[in-house]
Parts: sequence; C-alpha cells; structure tokens
Amino acid sequence: MSSSLQAEASVEASFQGFLKRQRTTQKSLPADVRVTGQTAIVTGSNAGIGLAASRQLLQLGLSHLIMGVRSQDKGDAAAQQLRKDFPKSEISVWILDMESYDSIRKFAAQCESLSRIDVAILNAGLMVPSYTTTPSTGHEVTMQVDYLSTAFLALLLLPVLKKKRAVDATRPPVLSIVGSDMAYSHALKTQGPILAQFDNAKTFGQIPSYANAKLLLMFFMARLAELVKPSEVLINMPNPGMTKGTSLGHDANAIVRKIFGVAQYFLARTPEVGASVYLDAALARGAESHGSFISDWTTKAFPPIWYTDVGRELGVRLMDETIKELKPAGALLPSTM
Repeated sequence: MSSSLQAEASVEASFQGFLKRQRTTQKSLPADVRVTGQTAIVTGSNAGIGLAASRQLLQLGLSHLIMGVRSQDKGDAAAQQLRKDFPKSEISVWILDMESYDSIRKFAAQCESLSRIDVAILNAGLMVPSYTTTPSTGHEVTMQVDYLSTAFLALLLLPVLKKKRAVDATRPPVLSIVGSDMAYSHALKTQGPILAQFDNAKTFGQIPSYANAKLLLMFFMARLAELVKPSEVLINMPNPGMTKGTSLGHDANAIVRKIFGVAQYFLARTPEVGASVYLDAALARGAESHGSFISDWTTKAFPPIWYTDVGRELGVRLMDETIKELKPAGALLPSTM
C-alpha cells in the first residue's frame, strides 16, 4: 500500500522519479481478465484517456458502458464509433457537468437505475490557463472540477456502488479516482484554511493549481478509503502519467504550450498506454490497493508531505472543510450514510 512506502517518497517526487515513471514499460493485464456481463462508468470518456479506457473495457467484453460527458454531441459522436466497433455491448451517453452540483446529483441518480455497477472510473478533469470561477459556487474552476466536484461525485456514488453489487460478482465494485503524479510538485500552503487559498486570482498559476488540486484529491481518496471496507467498495487512484492526446495544456499561454510540447514529444505516453493504468487499477488490483496510488502498473508512494505530522493534520482539516462545502449539496461521509 502507498501508506507503507515512505522511504520511496522523496525519489518519486524528484525529476529522476518522473523520468523513471515515464520510461516504465507497459505491463499487460492478466490473460484471464474479462468483464463480460459487467457494467462500467467512465467519466470524461468522449476523448483522450477516458475514451481509450472505454474502448479497452469493451475489448474485454464489457456489457454496458456508461459514458459521463459534458457535451451530448461529442459524447454521441464517440459512442457512435464504439457502437459500430462493439455492436454486442450497450453504450449509454449521460450528461455530467463537473462545474454543476445539480448535474452531478442527476448523474448519480441515473446510476441508481442500473441493475449492477462493477467499475467506476472518475476521469473527468481540466487545467485552465487563467483564473476563472465556477458561476454556481464561486470557486476557482480547476479546484472545483478536479477536486471538489470529483470528491462530491465519489461520495454520491459510494452508496450506489454498494447497493448495485451484483449477486454473482466475484469481487467488490471498484471506484478508481484518477490522480496525477503532478501532485508530487504541489505548492500547497499548509497554514490556515486550505480551500480558501485557491480562490485568489493574485496567487493563481495554471500548473500549480492543477498540481494542488490533484494533491488534495489524493488526500481525500486515502481518507475516504479508511472509512470504507475494501470488501464493500475497492477505492484506489490510478495515474496515467504524462500522456499525449489530452486537452491538458492545450489552451495555455505560448510558453506553457512550448514546455508541454517538448516534454510530450520526448516523454509522453499514448492515451492507450495511459488508459491501461486505469484498467490495471480497476481490474487487476485487490484489497492491497485500497487507498493507494497506482502508477506505472504498480503501487507508488504518496508525496512526502503525506507522511509528516503536518500532512496528517492537513488531511483532517481538508476533509472537514470538504464536507462543510459539500454537505449542503447533499454529500455525506460513509460513516454517516
């Protein structure tokens, strides 16, 4: 488990650690892994890694794919090709706007209508070039989508996943909350309120905001896993690594685009390789991965701050602040469900 890998944290957080991760050779799923008869939810699945993961699940025999997308037109276009390639599978396109708590609630309610759910991969996310707020909440949009809304969806889906476990399922439902190794390069202030520090246009930075959001999501995932038995819902966090063909960094300023372009040219994986980490976490991992960070087809250490007294105290405050924000919208911790 990631919680036992403190000795490796500093190396993973270094540039050498990043290079080693990006150069790791892809590992295949066990030959006997099949998902025939199963249902999976993949958010942000009309393009990039989410679409690649959807295709790989269908190649393994998935019976019903739920595509959570923001744009109906883009979702339908992606689904049309998948239906052509996998005519025996049912593919549903459901709207999910991660900037709207109302939309997230409606999406979770739709999931209640399913007869079974075996896998949920929360992949939707973004990185914006300039300070922008979400109209309905007032929060900076990167932190809103990549942290708060993802945490909200995870909390709403947990009881649904427990309820929708199939009688004949051989393993518990899996909730994979997609993270990023950019969390290793966070610039989080540990003193004072946590969430409020990101609603400040003067201190906003495109890459730091994304890295901070992913760090907070990692803390949230680990804490959530402590409240849920892996025999009920298996919770983990896959990291696809730097990957080509995603929208991250595409709308950045010229300097950031140049940096991303050069790095991706030499180091980035294809969406198919990145997506294979999702499937590794969702299909090949057992209870030992509960609450862990899965990167490069193995379990990796959390960022060094997680193992410190400051990090532990920060994690407690973060969960308190998060629930205070999300409870009015309808979220509850598992112990109070």
